[in-house]
Amino acid sequence: MTFVDAREEVDEHRWLVLAICCLSLLIVGIDTTIVNVALPAIHRSLHTALSGLQWIVDAYTLVLASFLMLGGSTADRLGRKRVFQTGLLTFVVGSALCAAAPSAGVLIAARAFQALGGAMLNPVALSIVRNVFHDPRERARAIGLWSAAFGLSLGLGPVLGGVLVTTVGWRYIFLVNVPVGLLACALTARYVPESRAAHARRLDPVGQLLVVLGLASLTYGIIEGKADGWTSPTILGVLTVAVLSFATLTRYELRRPQPLIDVRFFRSRPFSGAAVCAVCAFGAYGAFLFLNTLYLQDARGLSALDAGLYTLPLALANIIFAPLTGRLVARIGTRRPLLLASLGIGIGPLLLTGITPHTSLWLLLGAYVIFGAGLGLVNPPITNTAISGMPPAQAGVAGAIASSSRQVGSTIGIALVGAIVGARAGESFGPAFAQATHAGWWMIVGFAAILLSAGALTTTQRAFASARDTAARLQPEHAPS
Repeated sequence: MTFVDAREEVDEHRWLVLAICCLSLLIVGIDTTIVNVALPAIHRSLHTALSGLQWIVDAYTLVLASFLMLGGSTADRLGRKRVFQTGLLTFVVGSALCAAAPSAGVLIAARAFQALGGAMLNPVALSIVRNVFHDPRERARAIGLWSAAFGLSLGLGPVLGGVLVTTVGWRYIFLVNVPVGLLACALTARYVPESRAAHARRLDPVGQLLVVLGLASLTYGIIEGKADGWTSPTILGVLTVAVLSFATLTRYELRRPQPLIDVRFFRSRPFSGAAVCAVCAFGAYGAFLFLNTLYLQDARGLSALDAGLYTLPLALANIIFAPLTGRLVARIGTRRPLLLASLGIGIGPLLLTGITPHTSLWLLLGAYVIFGAGLGLVNPPITNTAISGMPPAQAGVAGAIASSSRQVGSTIGIALVGAIVGARAGESFGPAFAQATHAGWWMIVGFAAILLSAGALTTTQRAFASARDTAARLQPEHAPS
């Protein structure tokens, strides 16, 4: 087959390639939310403590956050199709191991392995989409559909999880990934073209190790602090390791010609603000889902299916507002949508700070809609702010750091809310758990307050001037010779 024939075949199947990539985004995105609905069933089946439930969710988001950038750079170097297929197979095997897990420890390890596959899917799939759509207008439509698939995954997760847990059991929330992943892998082998970056970034194993060590130590310290004691040598030791890891990472990356994380980006106030906003917004989201599913099923006594249906308004509000916000940002900029998003993310949990097992259904649904609208408003401004002013050659890396910040936020949010609520609830579940959640809702409101402040301070004209200054410093090293 000649080069022209191959190019024509790729163009003919480009929308099918987009569908394959969206399918991978769906299974990875659904897996970040579907597990929350199954937590009470897993608690009863595997006799898992609250901290164990936190690890079941956080093991996935922690590994995903740690390896997203490595997955993208490895695909640029070794081939995007090859890494994408490897990611699909890893995700399938990890899902099967999760479904067969005989204990909480095995399930946590399998979740981490599953996330390794996920880290090879999302950034690589987006690179594949950009590579097969050559027309700028078609590419914009394709990326819009890609973003809509992410919103759909948020909506499908709780409802699909509720149906599966109620009808066939919690293990099937993982088994459902196996046929979908294998189908995507077969379609990839047939229709997705191989591609590589012309100038792939160098691997940074030391930087990668420091990222994993820092995030894992911080998460362990927060989750296990209540059980071990906040002043115990173990907890103080791992938190010290976290601080030293991040400090060493900063100094090391500044000396690398092609760092895993370009620390110089953070001289841009909009970029720093976008990273803080991503951590806070998704810290609030992760904590909200974790707390809400336990409240609905344990304190309120709902089935897994009913709990999923209760949270459907949250997902629908997110799906409706996310595409509207993209157009809004194009018209009026990032500042006002970001501030509105922070209000929605704050007001929703604020309405829940006094909930009981018998709180009005309308109050709950109202809080879910407001929070979902805030979540839908927040994503486009964060992405736009992160890449604003960056040289084109750096925009992809800046966007990848913003994506990793979302997963870091979710990991920290779940760890913190479990520590705060666990200190009040102990290991007791049931109607009394509603009272213990109050402090957790206030914590989420605190995340929203930081989000509001960061959004206000880093989207001014003066802040955007710092982004232009940062871009000017970065440009000479990456400009073509």
